[in-house]
Amino acid sequence: MQADSKRVTRAKTAPGHPPVGTIDGCVQSFLNFCRVEKGLASNSIQSYQSDLERLRSATPKAARDLDAEDLNRYIEKLYAVKLSPRSIARHITTLRNFYRFLIQDGVLDRDPTEFLQPPKQGTALPKYLNREEVELLLRALSVDKPAGLRDRAMLELLYAAGLRVSELCALPMSAVEREMGLVRVTGKGNKQRLVPFGQSAGEAMDRYLERGRPRLLKGKASPALFVTARGAAMSRQTFWRLLRAWGLRAGMQRRLTPHLIRHSFATHLVEGGADLRSVQVMLGHADISTTQVYTHVAQRRLRETIDQHHPRA
Repeated sequence: MQADSKRVTRAKTAPGHPPVGTIDGCVQSFLNFCRVEKGLASNSIQSYQSDLERLRSATPKAARDLDAEDLNRYIEKLYAVKLSPRSIARHITTLRNFYRFLIQDGVLDRDPTEFLQPPKQGTALPKYLNREEVELLLRALSVDKPAGLRDRAMLELLYAAGLRVSELCALPMSAVEREMGLVRVTGKGNKQRLVPFGQSAGEAMDRYLERGRPRLLKGKASPALFVTARGAAMSRQTFWRLLRAWGLRAGMQRRLTPHLIRHSFATHLVEGGADLRSVQVMLGHADISTTQVYTHVAQRRLRETIDQHHPRA
């Protein structure tokens, strides 16, 4: 991997590019490494780029000349401008990954981020819809038009399989194993997983594929499963806007996001007795500790049930 990383670095030191020892050159090499070698999603790469551009604007020094004291002062500036603990923790993670890459690539021989301490954060329990709210949202979708059939199929699959919105929008036609009730998902780091979906989502997709998708495409060809009236694949931004509009149509006051539906999927599984390992696999979490937050959600729901229904609560 080190040899490959060096090839990426050398590719960016050609005429017209900043030298490797500057912030610009090192950032470009790191982003190329994340894109080509690690296969990170575009959202992750954009976050890295944003964080490192902020670092670049805060110091005139080259990356190799920044020491632990420089980086500590930089993090203190982030606190001074009232950045949230979550954002500061993300910046520190970016810096650690960036300088680990520089060490692997031979630019540095010591890690200046070694003693950076992330801020303490409380464990925020994920928000989710209850089952009645999910049903209310689904009933609010009109299916008398091709776009409505598509929207119903997307929401049914999102809730049935707990997908990320980027995974949902990127699904090709070949991803769905209809007879087996499975969808093949490509997640973070280009890792693939098979996620089952239920009868309701399957029937919604059948209706969309039979009566909705052909009318949206109007004879055009597309490898994408979910398409717009222009024949293009559904974008994340458009789906976010549609989801918010569905929520308003259903009379829901809360701000709906695709991740809220994903949290609802996982919470309802855990409440129904699903084991954490299975939920982890379906969500595509690399570490089960990420999935364990849903046990706390279920425990809180038990507390609320006792408080509401027990005669001596």
